[in-house]
Amino acid sequence: MLYLTQLIYLKKGQEAVFDEFEAVAIPLIAKYSGSLLFRLRPNAEDFIETQIECPYEIHFVSFPAEADFMAFMRDEERKKFLHLKEQSIRESWLVKGERL
Repeated sequence: MLYLTQLIYLKKGQEAVFDEFEAVAIPLIAKYSGSLLFRLRPNAEDFIETQIECPYEIHFVSFPAEADFMAFMRDEERKKFLHLKEQSIRESWLVKGERL
């Protein structure tokens, strides 16, 4: 099982555009046997200690294998909406892991 944590930082004023992209991308996760385990929008006060900027949103996703994740990334329907992602996201961090 592959686990992915993504910290997402948006460009100022692009929240609605980002929501449009998520409306397409998130349902596609299941098409590739993935699961969105949680999605949250933290506030700065949610961090006990940090040396990084508070992200707009944090996703925790699982896929059975790396190949499933890569198939999701190559999905043709998702690709049609990548312009929304590029317009709205300033920076993102993707952390890959496995259950110990």
